[in-house]
This record gives sequence, structure tokens and C-alpha cells, in this order.
Amino acid sequence: MAVSRNDFTNSLIGEKSFFEGRFMVRGSLRIDGKFEGDLLDIDQLFVGPKGRIKSSIKAVNVVVEGVIVGNIKASTRVLLLPTARILGDIHTPELIIQNGVILEGRCIISNDLNQSAKSLIENLYKQAE
Repeated sequence: MAVSRNDFTNSLIGEKSFFEGRFMVRGSLRIDGKFEGDLLDIDQLFVGPKGRIKSSIKAVNVVVEGVIVGNIKASTRVLLLPTARILGDIHTPELIIQNGVILEGRCIISNDLNQSAKSLIENLYKQAE
């Protein structure tokens, strides 16, 4: 997945900007500043190298170069670039982690974000008996 800075131009929280609250965007958002809140609900999220987020994130695609404190739930993909720093759980069908990333949290990789991966795997194991 090639990522260009120009691919994420719908909305922008600039480098010296701070946004607090609940933010819902249909389209794409690039964060180079700071966002804190209960929920960031977005289609496409790009967190630049100086971007800082303290919030739960619900998105289609997430690309991270900065810092996130909070859980990420992405319906398609999460891409963590080498400067990404994540403290929180990630739930997505596809997770790409490049060398250099720091991540503390659980990763749940599943195409069905509504069904527990644990239940699915336990049921598959029992079918083999």
C-alpha cells in the first residue's frame, strides 16, 4: 500500500494544533498535531510522525507514523510505519507492522470484527476431534 501525504487531504489537524472532543469524519483525516477524546470515527486516518492521539479509533484504514494511546478498530487495514508508537489494542482483518514499531497491546486479526476470534478458533479446534 503506497502512502502519499496528498492521499489524505480531506481534513487536517496541523502540527501545532490541538483538537479535543468527539470527531466524526466521512472521508480522510491527517493528524500532525494532537487529538484527545472519547472516539475518533473516520474512514481513512493518517497519523503523521509528529501526530499524537489519545482516543479510541474506529476507521476503515489507519496508517500510523506517530503516537496513539487508545484502541484501534479498523474494518480493512492498519499499517504501522517504523516511527509508530502504539499503546492499545488493535482489531483489524489486516495488520502490517514495519521494523522499528513499538507496540504494547493485544492484536486481534479477524475478518469478522463482530465475532470473537477466540470463539471461532476454539470452535475450529473442536471440529478436528
